[in-house]
Amino acid sequence: MEYIYSAMVLYAAGKDITEDAIAAILKAAGVEPDAAKIKALTASLEGVDIADAIASASVMAAAPAAAGAAPAAAADAPAAAAEEPEEEAVSEEEAAAGLSALFG
Repeated sequence: MEYIYSAMVLYAAGKDITEDAIAAILKAAGVEPDAAKIKALTASLEGVDIADAIASASVMAAAPAAAGAAPAAAADAPAAAAEEPEEEAVSEEEAAAGLSALFG
């Protein structure tokens, strides 16, 4: 995840997202950079409009959450109530008998 975060920092700063730049950010954060992961990240970001990707991800994440939040919460409430185990009532005499068995 720190590799993606480093790319986002570079994007937010208006810098080019290069292998060297990502490695420098990771080193500054105290992370030992993995050249293969950096190469894969930079290759996967080639030709990607990050601003567009962020905008579409935000819209996609917000729409299902807004549409399904209330019905999902309402549907979970009865199920949660039904799954709660019933507690057995234990009288004081039964509890005392159990304690006396522990201490002989």
